[in-house]
Amino acid sequence: MKNRNIVERDLRVVWHPCTQMKDHETLPLIPVRRGEGVWLEDFEGNRYLDAVSSWWVNLFGHANPRINAAVAEQIGQLEHVILAGFTHEPVVRLSERLVQITPAGLDHCFYADNGSSAIEVALKMSYHYWRNSGRPEKTRFINLSNSYHGETLGALAVGDVSLYKETYEPLLLKPFTVPAPDCFDREPGESCAEVARRMFVHMEEALERHAHETCAVIVEPLVQCAGSMRMYDPVYLTLLREACDRHGVHLIADEIAVGFGRTGTLFACEQAGISPDFMCLSKGLTAGYLPLAATLTTGEVYQAFYDDYERMTAFLHSHSFTGNPLGCAAALATLDIFDSEPVLERNRTLAARMTAATAHLADHPHVADVRQTGMILAMEMVRDKTTRAPYPWQERRGLRVYRHALSRGALLRPLGSVVYMMPPYVITEEQIDFLAEVAAEGIDIATGGGGRVG
Repeated sequence: MKNRNIVERDLRVVWHPCTQMKDHETLPLIPVRRGEGVWLEDFEGNRYLDAVSSWWVNLFGHANPRINAAVAEQIGQLEHVILAGFTHEPVVRLSERLVQITPAGLDHCFYADNGSSAIEVALKMSYHYWRNSGRPEKTRFINLSNSYHGETLGALAVGDVSLYKETYEPLLLKPFTVPAPDCFDREPGESCAEVARRMFVHMEEALERHAHETCAVIVEPLVQCAGSMRMYDPVYLTLLREACDRHGVHLIADEIAVGFGRTGTLFACEQAGISPDFMCLSKGLTAGYLPLAATLTTGEVYQAFYDDYERMTAFLHSHSFTGNPLGCAAALATLDIFDSEPVLERNRTLAARMTAATAHLADHPHVADVRQTGMILAMEMVRDKTTRAPYPWQERRGLRVYRHALSRGALLRPLGSVVYMMPPYVITEEQIDFLAEVAAEGIDIATGGGGRVG
C-alpha cells in the first residue's frame, strides 16, 4: 500500500483536528503505518523522529514493550465496566498510586477520558463545593493571560489564547484574566523570579477585588504550552498558593501537559513546594497509549459532597469510559517505568544535551529567545531581535520549519513562530543533536526572506 492511497481515502472522509483542511491541497498528509521508540514510519518506509511526542503524550516511545504487555494482559480480563456502582482492581490501584505520588493532600481521584474533561470536572467541582458549603455567590474563575486549558466550552472559557477562543466567545463564561508572569517579557537584567514577583501584584489585586465571587484560580504550572511555550518562575506558584489560602479561593493546577516529568520533576508544582486543591492529569498519564484523565482533589472537597442522597449534594458528573480498565493498565505500566528506571535522572542529562545543542541559536539574528524547562525547549523566531517584534502570523513562518523538518525525517510542529522540542524520554543524545540541527536549518530557511512563506 502506498502513502497516496491512504491520503486520498482520508481526505474523502476524515476531518482533522486543529487544521484548515484546504491546506492539504498543497501540504500532504503523512500516513503512519507503525511506530517504534521515537520513530514514526509511513507506508513507504520513510521515518520521522517524533520530536513533539505526538501532541505531548508519548513518554516512553511508541510500541513500548512493557506498556504493550500490560494492556494486552488487561484486555484478556476486562476491557470496560461502568464505574457507577461497580469498580475494578486497576482503577483502585491507579488511584492509590496517584494519591501516593502527587503533592500531599490530594486524596481522591475522579476520572474522565481527556484533558479538557478533567478541567471541566475541576471547574464544576470547585463551583459545586462552594454551593454545597453555602457560598452560591462564588461562580467566577480567575485565569492567566495566554493560558490554555482545552477546547470543550468550560475549559475554553478559562483559557486565553484567542486563536482557539475568539470564535466561541458568545458561548463562554467570563473569567477574570490576570497578566501572566511570562519571563519572555523580562526587563534587561531582570531575573525570571523577579518578573514573577512583580507580576504577582496583578493577581493579588484580582483576588482582593473578586475573591468573594471567585471559585478558583486556574493555572498551568511553569509552562503555558499551547500559549507558545511561554515559561515562568516557580515562585509565582508559591505566592499564588499563599494568596488563595488567604482569600478563600481554590487553586486548580492544570498539569495535563507538564506532569509526569516534563518540567524536570514528576509534577511541576513540586518545584514550588505547593499542593493545589485540584490537580488535572492526562496526556502522559498513560504514556500516550489510551485516553484517560484524572482530577485529584482534597478530602475537604470530597466531604462537601458526602451526604444523604435526599440532600442532593452528590457530584452527578459522568463519562461513559470513566476509569476504563485498559487506560488504567497503561497508566500503571507507565508508573512502573518511573518506579523501576531512573527516568528523571536520565531526563536531566537529556535536558542538558538539549540546552547545549541549541545554545548557538541564542545568537541567531531572528531568534529572540531560547527557553527551557526540563524536557521542554522552545526557540522563538522574530522579525526584529532588538525590539522582539514578531513576524505577522499570516506569514506562517513555522510552517516552513515544519516542511523542512519532514524532508529531513523529523516531526517538528511549531506553534506559530515558536519552534519547540518536547520529545519522548527514550530519545538519545545523538538524536537530540539531529533535531537541533534540523531546527536550526529550518529557522534559517524560515527567516531568510520576506513575504509570505509556507
